[in-house]
Amino acid sequence: MIKASIVGATGYVGVELVRLLAQHPEVELVYLSSKSYEGQDIAALYPSLAGTIHKELVALDEAKFAAESDVVFTSLPHGASGEVIPRLYEAGTRVIDMSGDFRYDDVAVYEAWYGVKHTRPDLLDAAVYGLPELHREEIRTARLIGNPGCYTTCSILAAAPLLRKGLIDPGSLIIDAKSGVTGAGAKPSANSHFCEVDESFKAYNVARHRHTSEIEQELSKAAGREVLVSFTPHLAPFKRGIFATLYADLVPGAQEEAIRAAYEEAYRGEPFVTLYPAGSLPEVKHVTGSNRCAIGFVVDARVGRVVVCAALDNLLKGAAGQAVQNMNLLFGLAETTGLPLAALCP
Repeated sequence: MIKASIVGATGYVGVELVRLLAQHPEVELVYLSSKSYEGQDIAALYPSLAGTIHKELVALDEAKFAAESDVVFTSLPHGASGEVIPRLYEAGTRVIDMSGDFRYDDVAVYEAWYGVKHTRPDLLDAAVYGLPELHREEIRTARLIGNPGCYTTCSILAAAPLLRKGLIDPGSLIIDAKSGVTGAGAKPSANSHFCEVDESFKAYNVARHRHTSEIEQELSKAAGREVLVSFTPHLAPFKRGIFATLYADLVPGAQEEAIRAAYEEAYRGEPFVTLYPAGSLPEVKHVTGSNRCAIGFVVDARVGRVVVCAALDNLLKGAAGQAVQNMNLLFGLAETTGLPLAALCP
């Protein structure tokens, strides 16, 4: 059995990890840490877990967690992860981090977008970007994985095949994305409580959202040249889900058949990416509760542009589910082990 612990087990991503790992056939949960709820039973805090797991939340002890765990998941805010992870990593355990602290190749990019100094830039070279569909082989042998988030996963999977094949103009790429409210985290705020979100819809952090830089990093690799994108996130009045609509100009001669072939080649055999048939586009409800990213596209020949729509569950393929997918790779398990394939019905 894989001995796993979770640092920050009571946020939305952390508790989703608890739910998945408590039911994983190859995992034993060793420690669940929480600064705010130390001493409480996780099932008392989240009654939906009753009958699945009863475990006391404890204070973080990096040395003990590392010594007694084969892998530690860290679900902490950026900056806080950067303080904790080096001690876990240097103690010899594997670490899968949910924050942005170890997703970047260039520390200057991280510091410019996050507005803080990175505490351990030397570890960026050891870290692997945890998007299996792009970096599967590097993930298998990694000891530190920067698990990508929801906006980035959805946007990168939707755009990478077209950039890799040179079918779109990289300078024309626009990403218009919407997130459910769980993407804002469990901590209450004036912008995310029910009365502010219900029956409303808004853009936020326009032209300055941190995930822009992460999307650009991975899409630049796919294109083999620098890619800059216009990325606009929106808060939508549903709990779970990401829906991204991408717009890009086609290069001269690019046809619908070549676009479909690019996606089919990129994601053939991928258990967690679904390409929709012509004339069909995904919806958030098609993926809610699953670890899948669903992708569909339409070619607008009139203006020489492709419109790509992609959807995923922000707490699963956009966070905790992807982290379990990475863990499965690390330990030589089938990638789908312990992960939901089908969305909730209806």
